[in-house]
Amino acid sequence: MLPKRVKLVEVGPRDGLQNEPQIVPAAVKIELIERLADAGLAAIEVTSFVSPRWVPQMADNAEVLSAVLASPQRRPQVSYPVLTPNLKGFDAAIEAGAQEVAIFGAASETFSQKNINCSISESLKRFAAVVDAASALEIPVRGYVSCVVACPYEGAVAPRRAAAVARRLVDMGCYEVSLGDTIGAGTPASVMRMIEACAAVVPIERLAGHYHDTYGMAIANIYASLEMGMAVFDSSIAGLGGCPYAAGASGNVATEDVLYLLHGLAIETGVDVGLLLAAGEFISRHLGREPASKAARALLARQRAG
Repeated sequence: MLPKRVKLVEVGPRDGLQNEPQIVPAAVKIELIERLADAGLAAIEVTSFVSPRWVPQMADNAEVLSAVLASPQRRPQVSYPVLTPNLKGFDAAIEAGAQEVAIFGAASETFSQKNINCSISESLKRFAAVVDAASALEIPVRGYVSCVVACPYEGAVAPRRAAAVARRLVDMGCYEVSLGDTIGAGTPASVMRMIEACAAVVPIERLAGHYHDTYGMAIANIYASLEMGMAVFDSSIAGLGGCPYAAGASGNVATEDVLYLLHGLAIETGVDVGLLLAAGEFISRHLGREPASKAARALLARQRAG
């Protein structure tokens, strides 16, 4: 049986924009986040507290987070998590006012080494220190596991490996773990095998899906996940965010496409379609291109036709 309600975690302002080659002004990021909150999204990933040398797009992290949290338009029921890969990033996030953080691991040893320059085991030790510091301040921590289905360097990833990392993150204190098909190679069959393995060691209520659309399978994978009982999904407004491991490929699944699926299934989300489309138009206009979302393009064309 499909869930009656689904929570969408909007990752466009962080995971989406971080891959954009042009630097997006802080004011634009702030307005995008406020528009997304107005549309009814309950969780919006604001930014990442990483070195600007590695991710120049996130150099304004403290400015953006502080402005969002201090805004008179701020909606108290909305959570604004930020990525904090280590204690240095966590301390900077707390100084900027962060009230929820996220840590980002991997199910592939090679990807972990190339992405954060350490083994999976070493990364978990780093994350444990962040979770301990967050726990002391009563700050909730969300965990991510990348490459849960396939790795750009190793190929297919065994479901048990994704499950092992997910279990470690929950055991150390993460309230939820987002399972990421980082290169978008998953199919409903492989995603269901992965979720089955993870749900055997972590309650399905504490698992979320983060699917990329590189091969056009993200929506199909979300439907398969719904059938498995999953009810939290990450998505990116206007499909922001390419896949850095597949040249020219799309990355994050578009929030508009996910919403079209969920509303078509009569699943509640609390998200207003019109306001979401306007938010996608806003950021796409700034970036100088049409939304990557097929649903957004179709719905906007219908609106313009009158």
